[in-house]
Amino acid sequence: MRQFFKFMFASMLGTLVIGVVLIFLFIGMLAAIGAGLGAKNKPTKLKDGSVLQLTLDQQLVDRGSEENIDLDFGPFSGESKTGLNQVLSALEHAKKDEHIEGVFLDLSFVNGGFATLKEIREKIVEFKKESGKPVVAWAELYTQGSYYVATAADRIYLQPKGDVDYRGLHSEYMFLKGLFQKLDIDVQFIRGSNNKFKSFGEIYTQDSMSKANEEQIQLIVDGLWADHRMAVSEKTGLSPEELDRVADSLLVRNDTTALAHKLVDGLLYRDELLADIKERMGLDKEKKIAFVGLSKYLRSYDEEKGDKDRKVAVIYAEGGISSGESGDDAIGSTSLSETIREAREDSSIKAIVLRVNSPGGSGLASEVIWREVKLAAEAKPLVVSMGDVAASGGYYISCAASKIYAEPTTITGSIGVFGMIPNMKGFFNNKLGITFDGVKTNTYADLMTVSRPLTEDEKRIIQHWVDDFYDGFVARVAEGRKLSAAQVDSIGQGRVWTGIDAKARGLVDELGGLEDAIAAAAEMAQLTDYRKVELPEQEEFFQKLMKDLNGEAKAWVAREYLGEDAELLEQYRAVREARRHMGIQARMPFELVVR
Repeated sequence: MRQFFKFMFASMLGTLVIGVVLIFLFIGMLAAIGAGLGAKNKPTKLKDGSVLQLTLDQQLVDRGSEENIDLDFGPFSGESKTGLNQVLSALEHAKKDEHIEGVFLDLSFVNGGFATLKEIREKIVEFKKESGKPVVAWAELYTQGSYYVATAADRIYLQPKGDVDYRGLHSEYMFLKGLFQKLDIDVQFIRGSNNKFKSFGEIYTQDSMSKANEEQIQLIVDGLWADHRMAVSEKTGLSPEELDRVADSLLVRNDTTALAHKLVDGLLYRDELLADIKERMGLDKEKKIAFVGLSKYLRSYDEEKGDKDRKVAVIYAEGGISSGESGDDAIGSTSLSETIREAREDSSIKAIVLRVNSPGGSGLASEVIWREVKLAAEAKPLVVSMGDVAASGGYYISCAASKIYAEPTTITGSIGVFGMIPNMKGFFNNKLGITFDGVKTNTYADLMTVSRPLTEDEKRIIQHWVDDFYDGFVARVAEGRKLSAAQVDSIGQGRVWTGIDAKARGLVDELGGLEDAIAAAAEMAQLTDYRKVELPEQEEFFQKLMKDLNGEAKAWVAREYLGEDAELLEQYRAVREARRHMGIQARMPFELVVR
């Protein structure tokens, strides 16, 4: 009995301690949120001789949170995101800000796609040219992404004993055919009859890349590398051929070889770097440098300017496309359509910029959004600005625009359709011992069941649906881009293109970023004095916090307990996606990951 009470009281004490810890964590969270909200509402006063410090180490998304609150504990550690719109705004304002003497790119790791990084790099180049203010880059280690951004700086410095990763790009995919075979799951992948490049289902049905898929991915990777190499060539003075030789032979292996091959301008410890910044930016050598980070700098000025009755609305469409309401990383057809419709009907909004960063998704949801884009483009200028990716459904919702802008490194196109239905009969029967039986009233009542394979007749029916939707997709693009159906089909068939290749084929009108698209929309609406507004309106912080709490906690648990193996969790999710992608999909043929 004594032992029983001993364990009982120990258990009670443990529960009490955990409860107290959780209470303190919750109080800490509220304090952090309160401090963040207080800082948000309190404008920042900059000191003379300030230096804008950009780290870009958080995930780069098209639109950042207006709250600018950073939580740094538990499941919320490292979950903050930086908006491309915020970076562009800060650099634009800093050009004429008398308090800002220059920009310090504190880069070791950047988390963004190629088109996003290109837009930031070009904005830094513009900042230097128009302001005459110096830009200095420094890192302990340059990844190929962070080094690409650094090439916009006047000087690139590296920490002694640091490294520059310069070995070219590669893209690798995990194929799950063998896993599904072991599980006795047959993924029935049906794509458009001539959609040989629509290779999304290949990861489930093959053990290697098809020739068509290999061809298109090689073309994309070569295009991204050509842009990367050109940026390095402009900075270093080395020819593209010489840079290829450096990468092919892996001649840059440490700090001294990076310096010898002119990839960096010097090797400086941080204290030496600070002295260099003071001298280069004409700062007092005896005083500490007044660095100002992005969040703090955004609070130092008011961006709301221009005629409030003459607006250009920037509508953000980021994530996969599905029916229903939008989420943080998902475009909901109901939500986005409503936002576009409200912008069309708002008489103070004279032009619309639709910022698309999406690999596509549901074909039906894409059609719903396309309709609202078409109606809006008929009512007022509507310009699409493509981000890192605007492919398949992402291109579907873009093709009715008055004009389309894309970066040379944007991934777009993928005009194609597929359907995917997993046959899980073997898995249920052989692995779990589960069998199915039932009744039906009509021949095709159980057409989409996963408990048996499709019959040949059912496959023909679904093939017809897919081909019919593809023909409709082609017709939408032909109408929007003023091309014939045959022309669209010749560059469609599920094939993806870089922005520069898409422009050459008529899928894109101009090469440029978000600011270029906004300027074009304003010009088309004959606006000189106007106010930019961003839509849809963002949720209040506490509302968003409560909504996302469960998901953030799950992500934190995965990181804490799986560590680097969290990538395996993503592959598990890919397996789960096989069932979620049932139905007709207008989705990119693959998940492009280039390193």
